[in-house]
Amino acid sequence: MGLRINDIAPDFTTDSTEGQIRFHDWLGDSYAILFSHPKDFTPVCTTEFGAVAQLAGEFEKRNTKVLGVSVDTVEEHKKWKRDIAQFAGTPANFAIIDDTSLTVAKAYDMLPAEAYLPDGRTPADSATVRTVFIVGPDKKIKLMMIYPMTIGRNFAEILRALDAIIKTDGQPIATPANWVPGQDVIVALSLDDKAAEAKYGPLDIKLPYLRFAKDPA
Repeated sequence: MGLRINDIAPDFTTDSTEGQIRFHDWLGDSYAILFSHPKDFTPVCTTEFGAVAQLAGEFEKRNTKVLGVSVDTVEEHKKWKRDIAQFAGTPANFAIIDDTSLTVAKAYDMLPAEAYLPDGRTPADSATVRTVFIVGPDKKIKLMMIYPMTIGRNFAEILRALDAIIKTDGQPIATPANWVPGQDVIVALSLDDKAAEAKYGPLDIKLPYLRFAKDPA
């Protein structure tokens, strides 16, 4: 059975551009975004790493660490980082792990268990390694997204989803479609109207099961 929301994210130990990483220890009490790529020096992935580099301050404000996964070596990653910095106009100051063994790709169901990448592989050989995971401080998977090779990931959406996860984590609220921070949130039905108003203030009741409240600070 594949990974599901609220499963414990598989732990792993591997080399990276920032030295050896044991994932759960590295995560600590932070959130993490684990995002993977089929190969270094690929055009779409270079734009994505560039977007992440430009958002470094936003992730830091949210107590969130970023970890790149690519099925090439640390030495290749370090060379690729120079291209990323040139494209993005800012250094790529986040770790990228060496997953030449496919250990992480398989643990996170990014590839079939029997997958084999030949020497001289092309990105097509590892096309399914295009996944985003958000992991919480409790080491549980909070979100999963899978993209095809031809579609660049929208990191504004990933940041929005991260905000929503942090906002709702362990709280009796949810976020509606297209929510962004500052907009009203949905109050869970586990609270009756009186309890919901005591906790979140006046309710905007659209339907008996759809009640909005101001975004709690």
